[in-house]
Amino acid sequence: MASHDLRQPLQVIVSAHELLARRLTARPEREHLERSEQASNQLEEKLDQLVEALQLQQRASRIQPVPVQLDPILERVALQFNGSAQRKGIDFRTLRTRAVIMSQPVLLDGILRNLARNAVDHTPPGGRVLIGCRRHAATVRVEVHDTGEGIPPDELQRIFEPFFRLDATSSEGLGLGLFIVKRAADCLGHHVELRSVLGRGSCFSVVAQDARPDQGPTGQQPSLRLSR
Repeated sequence: MASHDLRQPLQVIVSAHELLARRLTARPEREHLERSEQASNQLEEKLDQLVEALQLQQRASRIQPVPVQLDPILERVALQFNGSAQRKGIDFRTLRTRAVIMSQPVLLDGILRNLARNAVDHTPPGGRVLIGCRRHAATVRVEVHDTGEGIPPDELQRIFEPFFRLDATSSEGLGLGLFIVKRAADCLGHHVELRSVLGRGSCFSVVAQDARPDQGPTGQQPSLRLSR
């Protein structure tokens, strides 16, 4: 119901933007339209997170992990966030990998998209975001590093709660992104780990079963550490 009843009027708004974009030529009018488009994109993003959170409640008992190649998913994440990171002045990179894990591609894509969005949102201009993989024993760690604001130690236990936001005064986001990450990871049998230093940045890690534990190196770089 949420998906149908909210997406239908949103699609009308998006279509109106596309029509106006072809007709408006004056700079002030186009600037107003661009702000309106940004607001619509934010609304669509929030709706996607709400629907995704609701769907996870229904999918949990039906999920069957399968071998999933990480590289194509990381490429899609880079394609989605490179533009917004560049506009914000952030160096956003993903590292190539040959790793294959036992997971579910749609949920895994959602996990990494939410982690990448969180990293970009909380990294100031001039900062860096790096996503890569490393193998450890029979597992693969997908790590999302940023040089952002970091998380206060007393908030680390609450960061995955639904609707929790570090900045409660901000109108950006619903506080569902990391809740979706944790819930989806639990459904898949993955572990989510977090390291953060206030004022220096954070690293979120998704630890999953290696689908090819005897295949040698995953192709990751020797170090995934970022420095400010």
